[in-house]
Amino acid sequence: MAKAQLTISSKNYGAWALRGWLMCRLAGLDFVEKVIPPDDPAMKAEMLLLSSSMLVPSLLHNGVKVWDTLAIGEYLHEVKPRAALLPADLKARAHCRAICGEMHSGFSALRSALPMNIKAHFPNFKVWSRAQADIERVVAIWKECLVTHGGPFLFGKHPCMADAMYAPVVTRFLTYDVALDPVCAAYCQRIMALPAMREWVAAALEEPEEIDELDAEF
Repeated sequence: MAKAQLTISSKNYGAWALRGWLMCRLAGLDFVEKVIPPDDPAMKAEMLLLSSSMLVPSLLHNGVKVWDTLAIGEYLHEVKPRAALLPADLKARAHCRAICGEMHSGFSALRSALPMNIKAHFPNFKVWSRAQADIERVVAIWKECLVTHGGPFLFGKHPCMADAMYAPVVTRFLTYDVALDPVCAAYCQRIMALPAMREWVAAALEEPEEIDELDAEF
């Protein structure tokens, strides 16, 4: 049987690509990557559109094609239930789905003001008020999850779908030097220390400079 195929975009700029890719890694799915070239319209769509529902990333697995990051996560939960991408407890699972949905459809100010760019670092970056409100909401979500579910990840001992959904935000906070309290700073360190995240970041740093600096990546 052929390996699954995940179609993704830039590893340096592709926030939605990272979410789908990380879910596949956390699920233990054996897959190959198909990377869309920088000048492809689908790549530009992921980089520049507000909508989170696009054809990139997309997963082809056992003849089933799934796109949209939330749909990929739900599909992986069904085919790889032991990976526990969603919590086993009903209440926790509902909470997880709610904050994943919030990331999927919200935080537009954060997305536009702090575009994902793993290679870059902007010390003392000035965050405008609407983006700051989004940052404060993310921090509130993280703290609530870590307290409610005991950490060290958002829903317990192991990273899950929610951690994958918020992983690009972690990279943004590091890129733009966002000041965080010790609890959230430690959470960011745990995410960046994941073997899959280390793999992604290493590939992003090696990515050819084929894309002009983007001032909007959603």
